[in-house]
Amino acid sequence: MPGPIIETEGLTKHFRRFWSGRVVRAVDGITLHVEPGTAFGLLGPNGSGKTTFVKLLLTSVYPTAGRARLFGRDCHEIEARRSVGYLPENHRFPTYNTGFQMLDFYAALSGMGAQERRRRAGELLELVGLTDWGGVRIGKYSKGMLQRLGLAQALMHRPSLLILDEPSDGVDPVGRRQIRDILGALRREGATVFLNSHLLSEVELLCEQVAIIRQGKVALAGPLAELTAGSGYRVSAAGVSEAARERLREKALSVAANNGFVDFQFADREAVNQAIDVLREAGSEIESVIHQRSTLEDVFVRTMDEPKETK
Repeated sequence: MPGPIIETEGLTKHFRRFWSGRVVRAVDGITLHVEPGTAFGLLGPNGSGKTTFVKLLLTSVYPTAGRARLFGRDCHEIEARRSVGYLPENHRFPTYNTGFQMLDFYAALSGMGAQERRRRAGELLELVGLTDWGGVRIGKYSKGMLQRLGLAQALMHRPSLLILDEPSDGVDPVGRRQIRDILGALRREGATVFLNSHLLSEVELLCEQVAIIRQGKVALAGPLAELTAGSGYRVSAAGVSEAARERLREKALSVAANNGFVDFQFADREAVNQAIDVLREAGSEIESVIHQRSTLEDVFVRTMDEPKETK
């Protein structure tokens, strides 16, 4: 069995602010494993250490302690990074280049031959919806177009691991859907996607594993389905007699009238089935039974609201 694509153990980066001498723990002992073929979302508020963590993986900054491995190799080995595609946040491309020229230049840096570069650039411009803009200077691109061009750049050399820092930033809803579809197709082909984003709805639609970091540490991590697991059931019914309501009040977490219906909140499936029997016996009409789940935003906010560690 292949090992993790990304593996960090105690990865740490401390900075010393020159004007105050204070040590800032940007990344503080992060241990993460990302398995092959996974869409993994890294979440956290501004200043939590997300971008510094990515920079440590790609060796643009060096750790204070700990280690990171890509494809089973130390991340500082060139071969470890050869199959990585990277889209940074706030990327800058030479505005005098056309989109095609920029893709050709970055692909050449990856060692691709000229013929393959030209063919691949055309494919990717079409994939991200920029075919008609390939010959236009980048200075005329909108923010959303620059993001899509950046994604094409990251895909030029057919990487096995995509590290994307805010890939949907500045992209309209149609463009976000397009990017999500592209990433979904890549995953089905076996690629691993590591996504750093503030757009929790995009992470929720794409990723199956997430980690939330706070103050440079992992505050919560695991499968998204487990972290947003069911938080109870809501049963809504019409024509609920006072007698039926009183019988169910003992089992329900809450009871509330709502536009002619009565909503009952239950903790588990057994209580729901018992309630349905009571309501039917009393001649009530069941409007809906909903298994409620937390959203990723709910999980994120709860995690951020937990008491913070003192430094």
